Amino acid sequence: MAAGTRGIPGTRPAGPEPSPAGPEPTPALALEATGTPRPALLRELLLVTALFLVYKFGRLFANGHELRAFHNADRIWDVERAFHLPGEGSVQALLMHGDQLVRAANTYYAAVHFPATIGFLAWLYWRRPAHYLWSRRVLALLTAAALALHLLMPLAPPRMLAATGLVDTAQVYGPSVYGATPEADSMANQFAAMPSLHFGWALMVAIGLIAAGRARLRWLWLLHPAVTLLVIVGTANHYWFDALAAAALLGLALAVVRPPGASPDAPDTPSASGAVPRARAPRPAEAPRPAEAPRPAEALR
Repeated sequence: MAAGTRGIPGTRPAGPEPSPAGPEPTPALALEATGTPRPALLRELLLVTALFLVYKFGRLFANGHELRAFHNADRIWDVERAFHLPGEGSVQALLMHGDQLVRAANTYYAAVHFPATIGFLAWLYWRRPAHYLWSRRVLALLTAAALALHLLMPLAPPRMLAATGLVDTAQVYGPSVYGATPEADSMANQFAAMPSLHFGWALMVAIGLIAAGRARLRWLWLLHPAVTLLVIVGTANHYWFDALAAAALLGLALAVVRPPGASPDAPDTPSASGAVPRARAPRPAEAPRPAEAPRPAEALR
């Protein structure tokens, strides 16, 4: 009887057979099933801090090239007009319709850049370790290339160029992250307009969240670089070409750094959406067919 077999070794209680693949993975287990362990937190904090300090002091090292910066600004302004790009003043005119709007743009420029990038990396570190490593490497490569371009081509922003006729909205309406006198501003290099890391980082944040996300509305993250582009141009902190240069450098960095799931040595690596492909169960071997018995008519021959 079934009731009497419960205590007998080697017997199993009645019920559905357990799946040979084990229980369905919970979301937490699925995260660990990606095969990419979360890197050590202290090491990552030290690494990201070191990268930021190298970039910060590298920009300060590029100070002291005001004449070259203004000469390059004149050339960039002339090239933009030759390509018939829309004037930066048309975007600034949209922001100048109200004091609150222009102050909001200045605040976005000053307060969203770093926190958004740090929050992006923190979320990926906790929820998508593989995408975190990919994004951190892309951002590091983009920032290094931007620093090299800052050293090779110092560029005065359009708010400093008299030919543009633009207003320095941060100095007039506030808040401002730069000193009123660029030559005396020891906290930042105001002659490092190209490329715009405000736009480059914002674009990578959107690309990284779209690649790591699963929601249908994840494409709305593209609003972040779109708003950033309008802000950096409308506040006269960057030219159109600064954003184009940042996008080009980001494209090169994305081409160099292998995205998650693209390793040729791991055919079962997770896809960009984070889903782990399941192994196909082998097909059972077909049993040999029994030999057919001879027919009576054939046996009498």
